[in-house]
Amino acid sequence: MRIDVLTLFPEMFEGVLNASILSRAADSGRISVHPRNIRDYSLDRHRKADDYPFGGGAGLVMMAQPVFDAVRAALAEAPDLPGRRIYLSPRGRRLDKPLIDQLCCERRLILLCGHYEGMDQRILDRFSFEEVSIGDYILTGGELPAMVLIDAVARMLPGVLGSGDAHREESIYSGLLEYPQYT
Repeated sequence: MRIDVLTLFPEMFEGVLNASILSRAADSGRISVHPRNIRDYSLDRHRKADDYPFGGGAGLVMMAQPVFDAVRAALAEAPDLPGRRIYLSPRGRRLDKPLIDQLCCERRLILLCGHYEGMDQRILDRFSFEEVSIGDYILTGGELPAMVLIDAVARMLPGVLGSGDAHREESIYSGLLEYPQYT
């Protein structure tokens, strides 16, 4: 599975992707994650990627131009895989087991990480991003939710976990939590 991550902070992904199960999944070719810095596509000499909202209001909104160009570049890099496009947003559909099951069947995911007060709506509309939330709370950006989504999806892919049935036996999916465990 190819996962493109469009973000203002690609360095946040280094530790998560280079450790533990995600690192082994990448090393075995089960996943390939491609963080892309949205600022690299800004036409502003200061690599600005945000601006004030048109109608006023508090905070800043991510600008359309750099994100448009970042999405286009990601799509051009693997044109045979259009990918399911997800914007990590607190107002989106909750990330749960049925959604994870759907996502792990995709050949490619394109994850868009917001920041500030949000994203210029034209981006979401133009590229048909669906909004996904990891919970009813606000974080400083979409990077942590993207990492959660990547981890949750990757562990469901065949061959990622040590035991083929490990992800099927999780007690949380049965509605009952596991008993205490000891070594």
